[in-house]
Amino acid sequence: MTHHQDRIVVFVPAHRDAWKRLNTDWLIEGGFALEAKDHLTLDDPEGQILSRGGHIFFAERDGLPVGCCGLIAMADGGYEVTKMTVRAEARGGGLALRLLQACEAAARDAGAHRLYLETSSTLGPALGLYARFGFVHLPPQPTPYARADVWMEKRL
Repeated sequence: MTHHQDRIVVFVPAHRDAWKRLNTDWLIEGGFALEAKDHLTLDDPEGQILSRGGHIFFAERDGLPVGCCGLIAMADGGYEVTKMTVRAEARGGGLALRLLQACEAAARDAGAHRLYLETSSTLGPALGLYARFGFVHLPPQPTPYARADVWMEKRL
């Protein structure tokens, strides 16, 4: 069995291209259109997420970015988990869970009362992961995404 060096790191400017590529790839793989809100976030992670009190984490395997996840500061003091993906060849090793753990730790450090997310009912493995991590379903919420038909939160 090959031993990989996996680690979770915070966004640095060198990740900008990987942020766009990783997220474009999973959206297309999922059969989703890239929507206006996607383009904003993918083209300007610093302006759309980081400068507004959010965070971006990357999963690296052997020094290469293979996954990512964003955390958007919400008006209610919570954080929205967004743009969570791990490349197909790096799945199954717990990296998605570690990205969620990094998000939760950052949210707790900031005193947030909840994590929130919007996703699609077609993303079965992701839904299972979120449920195991303690997210529960919410009634429909306002959303900028046509693909969103599942709303979840984890109280902290």
